Formats: sequence, structure tokens, C-alpha cells
Amino acid sequence: MNYKNQFPSLETIDELTKLVRGKTKHKPDIGLILGSGLGALAENVKNADNIPYTDLPGWPVSTVEGHTGQLVIGELEGKTVLVMQGRIHFYEGYDMPLLGVPIRVMKRMCIEVLIVTNAAGGINQDFNPGDLMLITDHLNLIGMAGQNPLRGPNLDEFGPRFPDMSRPYSGFLNDKLVQIAKKNHIILHKGIYIAVTGPNLETRAEYRMFCNYADAVGMSTVPEVIVANHMGLPCAAISVLTDECDPDNLQPADINDIIETAGKAEVNLNVLFRELIREL
Repeated sequence: MNYKNQFPSLETIDELTKLVRGKTKHKPDIGLILGSGLGALAENVKNADNIPYTDLPGWPVSTVEGHTGQLVIGELEGKTVLVMQGRIHFYEGYDMPLLGVPIRVMKRMCIEVLIVTNAAGGINQDFNPGDLMLITDHLNLIGMAGQNPLRGPNLDEFGPRFPDMSRPYSGFLNDKLVQIAKKNHIILHKGIYIAVTGPNLETRAEYRMFCNYADAVGMSTVPEVIVANHMGLPCAAISVLTDECDPDNLQPADINDIIETAGKAEVNLNVLFRELIREL
């Protein structure tokens, strides 16, 4: 099966769901998407079934450094989880609707909650590299340019043609994460995430514009959240702020530094997510 450059149909989603189910003994109810340099949480999953994306014909494959590219399905904090250890991005060449395929499969597998991470540039100058930011809302510049994961025939079995996006992030999950962060003395900022296409980073002029509207900028997450909302799947997302995007003191970004910073911050991120999963 090769669904690249096509709108994924319900039959496509169901075929992939059947493939995943055939490769695991578990029935997960919590889904996680781990972003750049943030895959260590998957290593804590017990009794895991590891399924490389390349073993799932039709599943979009990660091509970016810091994304392992496999499903890890097993037990974490007494719950059964499906972890995407690495995601795909629009800039890798996939049509936008294909970014929603993994989320559709999760829903078909009866996932009830989606937890998302990403590495992002810090726009808010009160935040520091290595800090965590709970996403409370977003600006979808990719979508404003005409690229939306819901573009194409609507899959009525999942949701309506015109889904509401007034509250894309679960207030219940966000409140839980704030409480957990406070209890564990972890800095967890709240902020607005702005999604851009990439893969190039932004100019100083672009960062100056973003400073008026958002607290962090990245190249992922929003398409996945849109698809989750279309299906009524509650989700929460946290950005690891990996570099400062100060337009007046802008330094060239290095992917190795970004991954290293993400890895250091991942310790606190894992505390938040493991305790959240335990309490769900």
C-alpha cells in the first residue's frame, strides 16, 4: 500500500489499524507523540511491542534527526499506552492530510487521550532554553496558507465537516499538568504556540512579528491537534523551549544543540507525563 500524495480514506485508516493490532498484544487507551530529541519516555514502557513505521505499509515515515520512527505499545504507570517515538512533518514532503493518519489510527484503536510534545523556539523573552511551556492555544500559519490536515473529503465517521476549534486543548488535562508541575516544583509556563511550515528557521523580522502574538514557534503539533479535535479526542501539548528567538540578539541555531537541550529538559517532561498518566 502506498498512500503518499493521496487523501487517506476510511479504508486506508482501517487497514493500518488492523496492521497495528496484528503486531501487538496490547489494547492501548492513551496516545503519546514524542517530538525532536524527546523519545526517552518510550524507553520506560514495559512489556513493549516495538513497531517500526517502515513495517506498516502506508504509514508516513519520519526522516528527521531525533525521531526514531516507531510505535512503542505497552504499559506505563499502570496504563496501556501507544507511543509515537518520532513524528512526521509537512516539510518532509508529505501531503498535510497524511499527518493525521497516525491520529486517526489511534482513534480507531480506541485511544481516549492524546498527549503531544515538541521542541520549539522560545519567543517570549521571559522564558529560557530548557523550560517547558504548556500550550493553551495556537496560531496555525500553515493552515492560513491553505494547508490543513482536514482538507479533502470529510470522513464523517470521525467528525463534522466544520469542527469547532474554540478550545483545542483540554482544560481538564491542562489543569492536571499545572497541578503536577506545582507539586514537583517544575517550571511550566503557559503560552500560545505558533505553527510554521519550515524547515528553515525564521528571520529576525518574522520573530519580531511573532512576538506580538505568541510565546513559542515550531513546525509540528497543530496539524495533529486539529485532527484530534475533529474526532473529539481530548489532547494536551507541551513544548520544550530549546533556543531563544530574540530578534535583537539572534544566534544561528544548531540542530545538535536543540536536541541536546531537549534531552536535558526531558527529565522534567517525563515526570509530568508519567504522573499525568498515573492519575488518568
